[in-house]
This record gives sequence, C-alpha cells and structure tokens, in this order.
Amino acid sequence: MGVCRPIFGTETGGGCCMATPCDALIRHVLRDEALTRGLGDIEARMLVEWLADWTELLADASRTEDDAWSCVNRLCRRGRAIGRFVQLWADPFDRGAAIQLAASERFDWPLPCSDMDPGDLMHHILTWENQHPGA
Repeated sequence: MGVCRPIFGTETGGGCCMATPCDALIRHVLRDEALTRGLGDIEARMLVEWLADWTELLADASRTEDDAWSCVNRLCRRGRAIGRFVQLWADPFDRGAAIQLAASERFDWPLPCSDMDPGDLMHHILTWENQHPGA
C-alpha cells in the first residue's frame, strides 16, 4: 500500500514505508466536529469509525509523520464531503445541491436512485469507498 494511493490515487515519494504513531492522528479525527455536523448518530458513528480505520492504515503505511498528516487531512476533507452529501440527500429539496457536491468532489460512487435512509446511504457510500480505494 502506497502512502496515499489507496484513497487518493497518488503516492508521495519513493522508498519503503515507516509506521507513524497514530494516537495524535486519531485524536485529530475524533475532535473534528465538522466531520459529523448535521449527521444523525448512526451516520456520524459510521463515518468516524471509517475515518479512524483508514487513519490507522495510513499511519502504518506512511514514510514520515508529515506524509501521514497530509493523507489524514485529505481523508478528513473527503469525510466531511461525504457527510455533507448524506445530509443533503436526506432532504428531497436539497438533492440538487447533493448532486452538485458529488460532481464538484468527483465522487465516483453511484448516486442513489431514490429515497434512502441516511444510515443506509452512509453504509453504501463507505462500503463503495472501501471496495474502490483508488477511485
């Protein structure tokens, strides 16, 4: 696994990986209230668990602490965008905004065809993200 390739499609530098302690990185994810703002408890929990799991993987795969922080910051940005998409899709009047967000963030996962429970939608998106890490 390259430094950021599993999620973002780019690798920074060459050489072997050196694990970075992940406590500070995980704490950063857990304290970022913007990640869960506007989400229900179920969706927020799923998103934070997904981010924490990927943070641990990125910390293990990073060559330097700076690489780990860079990857985790990009991961959190993606997490905030995913959370915002789920929040917007939950309101039928905001679906146009959700579609615009998906286009501007270049989300590759398939858009829902109809109403979907926010928890189910979050699960669907995060599962797709895990199955298509380079997309």
